[in-house]
Amino acid sequence: MGVKAGSVINRLLYDKGHLTKPSHPTEAKAVTNTILTHLTSGRLRKAVSILFASPFPFHFSLYAHLFHLCSSSRAVLEARKVESHLVTFSPTPPIFLLNRAIETYAKCGSLGDARELFDEMPQRDGGSWNAMIKAYSQSGCPEDALVSFLDMNRAGFLPNEITFAGVLGSCAAVLEFWVSRQVHGLVVKYGFGGNVILGSSLVDIYGKCGVMSDARRVFDEIENRNDVSWNIIVRRYLEVGDGMEAVMMFFRMLVAGVRPLKYTFSNALVACSSAFALVEGKRIHGVGIKMGFEDDEVVSSSLIDMYVKCGKLEHAHAIFDQPHSKNLISWTSIVSGYAMSGQTWKARALFDEMPERNVISWNVMLAGYTRYFQWEEALDFIFLMRNTTRDVDQVTLGLILNVCAGLSDVEMGKQVHGFIYRHGFCSNLFVGNGLLYMYGRCGNLRNSKTVWFHQISPSRDTVSWNSLLTNYAAHHLSELAMTIFYEMQCETTPNEITFATLLSACANIFALQQGKQIHGFMIRNGYIIDTVVRGALVDMYSKCRSIEYAFMVFKGGTSKDVILCNSLILGCCHNKRMRQIFKLFRLMNEEGIKPDHITFRGILYACTSEGLVELGKQFFESMSNEYGIIPRLEHYECMIELYSQCGYMDELESFVRNMPFDPTVPMLTTVVDACKRHGCLRFGQWAVQRLNN
Repeated sequence: MGVKAGSVINRLLYDKGHLTKPSHPTEAKAVTNTILTHLTSGRLRKAVSILFASPFPFHFSLYAHLFHLCSSSRAVLEARKVESHLVTFSPTPPIFLLNRAIETYAKCGSLGDARELFDEMPQRDGGSWNAMIKAYSQSGCPEDALVSFLDMNRAGFLPNEITFAGVLGSCAAVLEFWVSRQVHGLVVKYGFGGNVILGSSLVDIYGKCGVMSDARRVFDEIENRNDVSWNIIVRRYLEVGDGMEAVMMFFRMLVAGVRPLKYTFSNALVACSSAFALVEGKRIHGVGIKMGFEDDEVVSSSLIDMYVKCGKLEHAHAIFDQPHSKNLISWTSIVSGYAMSGQTWKARALFDEMPERNVISWNVMLAGYTRYFQWEEALDFIFLMRNTTRDVDQVTLGLILNVCAGLSDVEMGKQVHGFIYRHGFCSNLFVGNGLLYMYGRCGNLRNSKTVWFHQISPSRDTVSWNSLLTNYAAHHLSELAMTIFYEMQCETTPNEITFATLLSACANIFALQQGKQIHGFMIRNGYIIDTVVRGALVDMYSKCRSIEYAFMVFKGGTSKDVILCNSLILGCCHNKRMRQIFKLFRLMNEEGIKPDHITFRGILYACTSEGLVELGKQFFESMSNEYGIIPRLEHYECMIELYSQCGYMDELESFVRNMPFDPTVPMLTTVVDACKRHGCLRFGQWAVQRLNN
C-alpha cells in the first residue's frame, strides 16, 4: 500500500530539516523532463516512481499534472505517492494542490483518503469545501455532501456555482424536495439565478420529486436554455406520465432553434409510445431524418418501439431492416411487437434469427405466448430457454408461473416454487404474487394461504390482496372474499381492480346490498369508476335483478366500449329486456363501437326470445358481411334454436345442411325435437341418423 493520505501533513509541515535542495539547478529540470517523457509514453507508474524517489521538490504544475493523470487513470496508489512527495518536500503546499488531491482521491473511489486529507489541512478555502462536497456527491454519499455544505456555511465560506452544483446533485439523489427549495433560495440570494447549469439542476430535482409545476416555472425562468435543459424537462414530463406535454416541449425546443440530443429524440419518441401519439411520432421521425439521426442506434431503437406501441408493425419493420438499425434492443423491440400483437409465429421466426439474446429477449417472446393463452407453445419455449440459457429474472419466473396457472399444472408450479426457493427469489414480491396467483388458479388454496402468510406477509401489497380476492371469488367463495376485503383495508388501500373483483363476487351470490355498499364506498372515497369497474357494476346490478340501476351506471359513463355494452346487453338478456338490446346495438353503431362475438350472442338470444326470425337472420349474416366476425358455435346454436322455435323448418334444414362444420349432438337434438313438433319426418330421420353415427 502507498502512503496514507494526509497522515504526514502535520508531521512534515513543521519539520523542515529533512528537506534537500538539488545539487545542481538543472538537476530538477532534468528529472522533470524524464518524468514528462514517461508520461508522454503512457508510463504513469514509472513517472511517479521517479518523482517519489527524488529527494527534492518540483514545480507545482508537475504535481497538478500528475494529479490530473492519476484521476483519469483511477490510479490511487500513484496519487498517494504524489501527495506524499508534495507535502514532504514543500514546506507550505498550496491549498489548490491539496484540493486537487482530494478530487483525485474521490475520482479513484478512495473517499476515506479524501476526508483524511481534508481534515488534516491546516488551512482551507472555498475550493477545499467544494472538492469535499463534490467528492461525497460523486461517491454516492449525498447526505454527507449536504452536511458538508452546512459545515461550510457555518465556517463562513460563501458558496459559488460549483458548490451549488454539487449540493443540488445530492438533493436530486435523495429527493430532498424541501432542502432543494431552501438551496434554491440561496442560489437566488447569492446572484446565481440566471445560471443555466444550476437552473437545469433545479428543474431536474423538482421533476424527480414529481413537482412539475415548480420544475416548469424554473425552466421558464432560464434565459439561455441549452440542449441539456430541454432534455431534462422532456425527460421529467415523460417520467411523471405526461407524455403529450413531453412531446410538446420537444417541439418547442425545435421552435427555439436548439438542436436536440439523441437522448432527447429518444425521450420524445418514448413519450409518443406512452401516449400512442402516432402522428406526433411520425413528425419526430421526419425531424430525425432531416437532422441526420436516422443511423443512430438509440434513435432508431426508439422509433421501432414507438411504431410497435402504436400498432404500426410494418413501419417498425421497415426501420428495423435499414442498415445500422439492428442491435439487441431493436431486435427485442420488433420481436416484442409481433409477439404482443398476436403474431407469435412471426415473432418466433425473428427470435430464432437473433444473433444474440438476453433475458429480456426471452421474456418478451414468452410474454407473447402467455398473452394469447398459447400454453403448449409457451411450455415448449420454457424448456428451450432452460436448455439454452441460465439467465432468469423475476419477470421470467412470473411468466412461467402464469403458464403453470394457464395449464392448471400445480405439480409443475410446485417445481417452479422449489426453484424460486433455491435461487433466492422468495423475498421478491413480484414472484410471490405470481405464486399466489398460480396456486389460486390451480385450485390449491391451501398452498396459496402458505404463500400468503409466510412468504410475502412482510411485504405484500395491493396486488397481493387482489390476487387472494380473485382466488376466492373464482372458486365461488364470495363470502370469504368479502371478509378479506374488510381485512385488506387495515393493511393497504384497495384500487379499482379490487372493486371489480368484489363486484364480481357479489354478482355470483346475488348480494345486491353488499354490491350497493361497495358502489357507495367508491363514490364516497373519490375512486375513479373506469370502464372496467363500470362494467362490473352493470354486471352485478343485472345479475341481482336490478336492471334499472345497471342502466343508470351505464348512462353515467362518459366513454363506453364494447365490453361495457356487452355487459348491459347480457344483463338485458338475463332480465328479459330484449327490446332494449336492439336500442343498445343502435347506440353502439352511432358511437362507433364495433360489436364482437359476445354482442351478437346477446342479440341472437334476444331474437330467439322474441321470435324475430328475419331480424335474427339479418344479424347473423351481417356478422361476416358487415363486421368481419366469423360466427362461432354458439351463434349457430342460436340460429338453430330460433328456426326450431318458430317452426321455420325449410330454413332450418337449409341452414343446418350448409354449416361449415358437422352439427354437434346438442344441435341435432334440437333439430330432432323440432321435427317431432312440426311433423318433418324426412329431415328428422336424417338428424336421427346423424345422431346414431
